[in-house]
Amino acid sequence: MTQTLGTTTADPGTRRKLPETSRPVDRNRVEALLAAEWERFTSWSQGSGTHHERASRSLPLGVTSSFQHWDPYPISISSARGAWLTDVDGNRLLDLSMGFGAMLVGHLNPVVVEHVTRALTDTGTLFVTPSPQATDVAERFQRRFGLDLLRFTNSGTESLMYAIRAARAYTRRKAIIKIEGGYHGGYDALQVSVKPDLADIGPAEAPIPEVPFDVEAGTVHVIGYNDLGQLDRVLAEHGRDIAALVIEPVIENLSIVVPDEGYLAAVRAACDEHGVVLVFDEVKTGLTAGYAGAAQRLGVQPDLITLAKSIGGGLPLAAFGGRREIMEVVVDGRMAHFGTYNGNPLVMAAAQAVDEICTHEALAAAETMNNRAMDAIDAIIASHELPAHTVGLGVKGCVTWSSTPVRNYRDYKATDFGLAELSWLWGVNRGVLTPPGLDEQWLVSLAHTDEDMAILVDDFRQLAEALRA
Repeated sequence: MTQTLGTTTADPGTRRKLPETSRPVDRNRVEALLAAEWERFTSWSQGSGTHHERASRSLPLGVTSSFQHWDPYPISISSARGAWLTDVDGNRLLDLSMGFGAMLVGHLNPVVVEHVTRALTDTGTLFVTPSPQATDVAERFQRRFGLDLLRFTNSGTESLMYAIRAARAYTRRKAIIKIEGGYHGGYDALQVSVKPDLADIGPAEAPIPEVPFDVEAGTVHVIGYNDLGQLDRVLAEHGRDIAALVIEPVIENLSIVVPDEGYLAAVRAACDEHGVVLVFDEVKTGLTAGYAGAAQRLGVQPDLITLAKSIGGGLPLAAFGGRREIMEVVVDGRMAHFGTYNGNPLVMAAAQAVDEICTHEALAAAETMNNRAMDAIDAIIASHELPAHTVGLGVKGCVTWSSTPVRNYRDYKATDFGLAELSWLWGVNRGVLTPPGLDEQWLVSLAHTDEDMAILVDDFRQLAEALRA
């Protein structure tokens, strides 16, 4: 039976293309294809399996970060250049994960290599003093992202932690609000309700925070994304105690979930009304959303922004910053901020290179390439009447296995995870690597070409044909 679909208006700064019609996919067909694809996976990746056995004897799960693991074992990469990876078996894979944006300029980008090599041979790697290199990058970020003051850190987790501490010091309040399902790194307060089980979090209209046993979270209120009613209720009841609202302007750990038109502006107004510091987590959006990030692209300026991944050219660099009156808590000692490696000359060299490379023109060209690929995938979805749609922001894109818009975590949990797993594994088996898990999302770096993206499109076409065979 063919289903006729309606529409929901997304923020005009984002891209979401819904199919006009769709038909269900045969579940038996999906299961049969999955079984065949997993068998195929183990046929070409034996070296990764062997390496995983070795790694598991020294590293929990055999990986350095738990998201890298999947059963029966993940692909182990030995080298990378440009948009391509080489695994321990010698297989070449097109990298469309690109470190969630950390490799926006491509692997071993020659400009980054040149700047970092100069730091290694002529400048030094660590001074633990003020340096012209750090000041230069701070001024670059100040101009690009519209920040009054900023500080460097070494990870997104650190930047989010210090942004919350700055908000608490500024407001003299303790509680925070976060979005249900959202991921913001490892800080305890932000580990609440990160992809929780639906059985543990109550009704959609009144979410119950889910706190892992190992977490000491403090007071955290959880609300649904794109739900202004929930935000208004929490602020009306608890606003006097809330220091900050932490939100990804576009959610990028649930595939890609875009804001409704007007949503972020209304969030900004609500925070202003109650004296709550609005924190945009742009660790994943950052430069991947455009020249100056999602805030400027979508036209809503938060009080504080956190950055990481795309700004460092593959080296560990992050930052937090924003309004002067809030960042002054560091100046007058209301909040202490320390870090031996903060702003070290090695990562500052990489950041200078990234700032030079990521021009308006370069990022626009990559975004246009991404949109061309999504247009082609849209046509495949339409011709096969698949229950799926594309979503994009800047140089990132995804196929969401739902014929209706995904506007929040509950909608995400209602998508077809069987098809999502098959889509991801189908690509891996054909030499296209996207992030592991059921929230597949690709990134078009400055090193990708239209020929590279044609591989993604052709693989998706073959999948569509297999599903309808």
